[in-house]
Amino acid sequence: MLKNKAKALMLASLVAVTVITGCSKEASSSTERSLGSQVNHEIIGIDPGAGLMKQTAQAIEDYDLKEWKLVEGSSAAMTVALDKAYKDKKPIIVTGWTPHWMFAKYDLKYLSDPKGVFGKDEQIHTIVRNNLKKEAPSAYTMLDRFEWTPEEMAVVMSAIIDGKKPEEAASSWVKDNAGKVGGWVKDLSQEKGKKLKLAYVAWDSEIASTNVVKAVLEEKLGYKVEMLQVEAGPMWAGISDGSADAMVAAWLPTTHKDYFDKYAGKYEDLGPNLNGTKLGLVVPAYMNIESIADLNTK
Repeated sequence: MLKNKAKALMLASLVAVTVITGCSKEASSSTERSLGSQVNHEIIGIDPGAGLMKQTAQAIEDYDLKEWKLVEGSSAAMTVALDKAYKDKKPIIVTGWTPHWMFAKYDLKYLSDPKGVFGKDEQIHTIVRNNLKKEAPSAYTMLDRFEWTPEEMAVVMSAIIDGKKPEEAASSWVKDNAGKVGGWVKDLSQEKGKKLKLAYVAWDSEIASTNVVKAVLEEKLGYKVEMLQVEAGPMWAGISDGSADAMVAAWLPTTHKDYFDKYAGKYEDLGPNLNGTKLGLVVPAYMNIESIADLNTK
């Protein structure tokens, strides 16, 4: 009788352990699936022509993220989606870059990239059409001297996000930084009424920098500047065929490498105007994920 009771007790214990273990595994499996299912296995991207999108597509392939998809859109649509998710404390994965105002507004983090798909930190270069030095020497020299920091750029970006028009934010920054701007235009001749075309992509960083350059060229050197908002490919093509004069929006050596190589010899690279950029996949700091590789298990 006692033996039968002991056997029954042992059997009940084994069943309980099995049930608990099964539940534990089920819960673990549910947790592992939760991030992907909560975000519909979507990475929120920007405009399809951006180099960042190409790198993200490569990351999906290199990290074998078969269930994941990259959603095309725009930088504005991406930040709207991020803002909504952040306010609701929901998970979201976006394509991101620094400098960008969203890092000042939200507590965010980059997912580590152990495979190095997004490359090392980049620089933003100034690119001008051939013969600009001869035809607009003051503009050429000012563009060659133009250089600022991510922190200075952030001031203009933040002002725009807070409601100022880009040209107003840029003009205010130029006025507040007279010493730095003075160095860019020192001893340069006025070229009143001469027309220039600046090409740029609609990234918040490039909107800020291009408007600042426009303000300096117009207010300090007398040029009449037209801004041409295009995607990355047409921006490089425009400089190369002379339909645009300059851009301060070339992300190198990785993001715009294809265009840099494709149009080699048809433009002049004046070097970096900003150091300290970064590209990658970005998530709110409250999310329990640290690496792109983790997307395979979460």
